[in-house]
Amino acid sequence: MNEQHLQTSAKPDAIALVGPTASGKTAVALALAEAMQTQGGIEIISLDSALVYKGMDIGTAKPTEQERAQVPHHLIDILEPTQSFSAAEFAREAARLVADIQARGKMPLIVGGTMLYLKALLEGLNDIPAANAEIRADIHQQAQKLGWPAMHGLLAQIDPTTAARLAPGDSQRIGRALEVWTATGQTLSSFHQSAKTPTADWQIPVISLEPSDRAWLHQRIAQRFDHMMADGFMDEVQQLRARGDLHPDLPAMRCVGYRQAWEGLEANWSQTEIRERGIFATRQLAKRQITWLRSMPNRWVVGSEEPQACARVIDLTRQMAL
Repeated sequence: MNEQHLQTSAKPDAIALVGPTASGKTAVALALAEAMQTQGGIEIISLDSALVYKGMDIGTAKPTEQERAQVPHHLIDILEPTQSFSAAEFAREAARLVADIQARGKMPLIVGGTMLYLKALLEGLNDIPAANAEIRADIHQQAQKLGWPAMHGLLAQIDPTTAARLAPGDSQRIGRALEVWTATGQTLSSFHQSAKTPTADWQIPVISLEPSDRAWLHQRIAQRFDHMMADGFMDEVQQLRARGDLHPDLPAMRCVGYRQAWEGLEANWSQTEIRERGIFATRQLAKRQITWLRSMPNRWVVGSEEPQACARVIDLTRQMAL
C-alpha cells in the first residue's frame, strides 16, 4: 500500500508492527513509543511465541529490562517453558489487553513476527480443542517406543490430509494432530475446513518492516546469532537443560536457536556447527515469515534496510492514530 491511500477517518483499535526476525522491529517500536508520547503514548503487546517464556532471554532477543522500562510491554515472561501458548490464547489475551490499553487512553502497538497469532486476532480460528496434557503425554510415551516416523504413519491412516503436509520427524505437529483425533474423534484437517469462530470487527492496520535485499537480512541474522553466542546463549540453554523438567519436544524448546543448541549439546556438536545450524534455521524462519507477509495485501510495507525506515513508520503511525 502507498501512503496516499492511507485513510485516517477512523482511529484504529490498535496498530500492528510486524516483519521477519532480525528486521529491526524492537528498535523501531521503542523509537515509536518515544515519538508518540505527545499523542497519548503507546503500550506494546508482544506478537512473539517465544517471548512468553521465562528464562529464555538471550536466544529470543527479548527486550532488556531497560527497554521494557521505557514503555509498558505485555505478553512477555508470562509462562514457564513447560507450558504452551496457542494462537487462540493469544487472541483472547490480546483482545483483553487492547481494551485495557485503550481505557488508559493509549494506543496498543502489536509488535512481532508470529503471524499465526495476528491471523487469530484479526480473522479468528477454527474451533480446534485446547491442548490436553494427559493425552499429549500418552502420545509422547508411545512415540518414545515407536519413533515419530511410525507415529506419522499412524496419522497418515487417520488423517492423510494432515500427514501429507508434515515431515515424518515433525514431532510437535504430528503429536498435536494425534492429540486432536484422540480427544475428539475428528481429524485436524476437518477442523481446518470448518467455520471459524467469530471475532471482533477490529480496525488494526498492519505496518510491515520487510527487506528488499535478502542478503541484508541474512547478514543481520548472522550478526545477531553471533551476539547471542557472545552474550552466553549456550550457558542459557545449559541452564534450561539442567532444570530436569524440560525436553526437546516442548514448544518452548522447539523455538529457533534453542532447538539447534539443545540438539548440539546432546550430540556434542562443535560451537561452529551449532552456529551454522542456528543461522540456517533462523533464515528459514525469516523466509516463512516473509512468505506469510506477502500473502497479506492490506499492509503498509516499509523497507527495513532503508535509512529512513524508522521515520516512515513513525509518520505512518501518527497519521493512523490521529
